Amino acid sequence: MDNIRNFCIIAHIDHGKSTLADRLLERTQTIKITEGQMLDNMDLERERGITIKSHAIQMEYKHNGQTYILNLIDTPGHVDFSYEVSRSIAACEGALLVVDATQGVQAQTISNLYMAIEHDLEIIPVLNKIDMPSAMPDEVEDEIIDLIGCKREDILRASGKTGEGVDDVLKAIVERVPHPVGDTKGPLQALIFDSVFNSFRGIIAYFKIENGEIRKGDKVKFFNTGMEYVADEVGVLKMDMVPRQVLGTGEVGYIISGIKDATEVKVGDTITHVNRPCDKAISGFQEVKPMVFAGVYPIDPSEYENLRASLEKLQLNDASLTFSPESS
Repeated sequence: MDNIRNFCIIAHIDHGKSTLADRLLERTQTIKITEGQMLDNMDLERERGITIKSHAIQMEYKHNGQTYILNLIDTPGHVDFSYEVSRSIAACEGALLVVDATQGVQAQTISNLYMAIEHDLEIIPVLNKIDMPSAMPDEVEDEIIDLIGCKREDILRASGKTGEGVDDVLKAIVERVPHPVGDTKGPLQALIFDSVFNSFRGIIAYFKIENGEIRKGDKVKFFNTGMEYVADEVGVLKMDMVPRQVLGTGEVGYIISGIKDATEVKVGDTITHVNRPCDKAISGFQEVKPMVFAGVYPIDPSEYENLRASLEKLQLNDASLTFSPESS
């Protein structure tokens, strides 16, 4: 556990979060960047420059002869996803606060920053885009100091585009972010912070283990829904999923257990063992409340079942979507 660092990146839309994440992945030789942002893999994300889907990815970084495992838990970049962001933040011990040197601190940075401070995360301020001609590093540093009360020397200057300062960011993650703490021998308690749908394998849930360990083949229970499953596969998330026999306290990974129904996996739920359950769920779970309402129907009535199936798939990728079929 001492060599694990779980962190997220907090930034306003278009402040260079995904580009900086790419540089971290490149510098740790996790991936070779081919085109565009590697973590933003939806067409809409690339077109709009907004991260919609959160991702988790593991990097390995050598520092002072030790190998550290860095888990970047990417958060959605839009304020509408505040609950999903809060669960991603709850799975971390530290956060990079990325601020654009040309635009300064903006509203959304502040709202997510307060959420991170509530969860006692170690905040590492990073001034991004310092290579831009219109950058105002000194003025923006003053804004950051006013916002979080840090020292000027704590602020790292970097550029996601040129790669300048990226090594300092990696070093700061290792040195400043605390390692996860938990009871390795206690009952399993893992926080689900995201889920994705795979047409062959069903729903894949991403989690961070707070206490205990999970093994392939374990019988597990999702606390808030009460559903029980067998862990067909567990593993860690690199650019692809890498199966493992066992995952321990503080680790971030995925579980595949052949779940087909979207409503059974809820972001913020707790995974525990059937035989040796934990006493209580990890706090902070809530049902997502809808904000926008719409009635949707197919022009051709024969497409009704297709529409319903498609909405169910969409619900897997976006926990905040709820729908109920009606006939009129």
